Amino acid sequence: MNDTLLDELCDWLRIPSISSGGGDPADLQRAAEWACERIVAAGGSGEVLAGYGNPLCVGELRSRRADAPTVLIYGHYDVQSPNPLALWTSDPFEPVVRDGRVYARGASDDKGNFLPLLHVACELARAGELPVHVRVVLEGEEEIGGQNAGRYIAADERGADCAVVFDGSMVDEAHPCLDIAVRGIVAAHVRVRTAERDLHSGVYGGVAVNAAHALSGMLAQVLPGPDGRLRAELRAGIAAPTAEELASWSELPGGADVLAAAGAHEIAPGAAADLYPRTWADASLDINGIESGDAVQRRTIVPCTASARISVRLALGQSAAAVAAALERILREAAPAGCEVELEIDAVDPAGFDPGVPALVLARDAIGRAAGSRPLLVRTGGSIPILAAFASRGIPTCLSGFALDADGIHGPDESYRLASLELGERAARELYASLATLTPA
Repeated sequence: MNDTLLDELCDWLRIPSISSGGGDPADLQRAAEWACERIVAAGGSGEVLAGYGNPLCVGELRSRRADAPTVLIYGHYDVQSPNPLALWTSDPFEPVVRDGRVYARGASDDKGNFLPLLHVACELARAGELPVHVRVVLEGEEEIGGQNAGRYIAADERGADCAVVFDGSMVDEAHPCLDIAVRGIVAAHVRVRTAERDLHSGVYGGVAVNAAHALSGMLAQVLPGPDGRLRAELRAGIAAPTAEELASWSELPGGADVLAAAGAHEIAPGAAADLYPRTWADASLDINGIESGDAVQRRTIVPCTASARISVRLALGQSAAAVAAALERILREAAPAGCEVELEIDAVDPAGFDPGVPALVLARDAIGRAAGSRPLLVRTGGSIPILAAFASRGIPTCLSGFALDADGIHGPDESYRLASLELGERAARELYASLATLTPA
């Protein structure tokens, strides 16, 4: 790895491009412009688009070979809030290198993971050696589940011969992965109101509907059962993993060890041993937060309002629209009389990609050469909204990356290994060279 790549990363990390709350829109604009400027300086074309939520950086670096295939590289420049700041060893937006790692918010997710793709493309373009056309799409809403970048892809008639996304992780320091599916998501914000105002529990308790009780009863209808699985309506359409996938998953660390390392406990007996099929190929529901009443001042009230945020992760084969409709129906039917219910729902379909298509065979081999180990075929339990747009456009997508659990993304002291940054650079060079052999669509 040359020093220029690390210097560029540190420069980008100094921009506090927070999208998840507490950020400054001007910093999101600066982070998008930072990337765009590098594309233009390398002889490409680029612009920061408005009208897609947070600024969207799009650009193009052209190969001297007119008939070269087009490789779309995607990443996100937005980051999570660094709060609570007191838990950081150093300033989250003043990168520091310690013990072979660069520490800063966004170091791993996703600036450090993505940047080698852009850096190498610009370097090759400046030298006149870029073997493929590289199209850049860099968004600022991934951390808040935004779908505007997907809207851009859906409207872009040019398409691409392949997409490369470095927003994934490795099994360990020696074994990379190729993620061939991501779960979709249904994110719901449910609010209930049961009265015009909070009431005195000594006067009205036992007679008036309590909003916290009402919401709790509604949520109970969608929670996992004793086996940790969701009810049938929320699991409809799930496609079973292939034999090749299951064989690949058997090489991964045991689920019980993974759960124990996270300091967590299994939801039901045997769930930990079934970790990968449950988190990658099944649906799950989590209550992300509940708010009602007064737990601070200890007022003994019958609260008139309550709200909760719920996320349902969807497995390959499921329809986000169908699950969203089922979730809304179940919640509304469980609401007691006299309870007003408001629901805001966003839904993104899961996405899957055939590892046997030429682009992904080439990509898997290229990453294997860079890492010295052939990538395992895995899925990811998280959701990257734009991938559904790639799948619907028929763009084969190489989702990989070199993050590790030790990077601590979204938490204090997020970091990225310098060795991972170097690996990303090697992988980018191998990918561009290999994908140049594709026949353009």
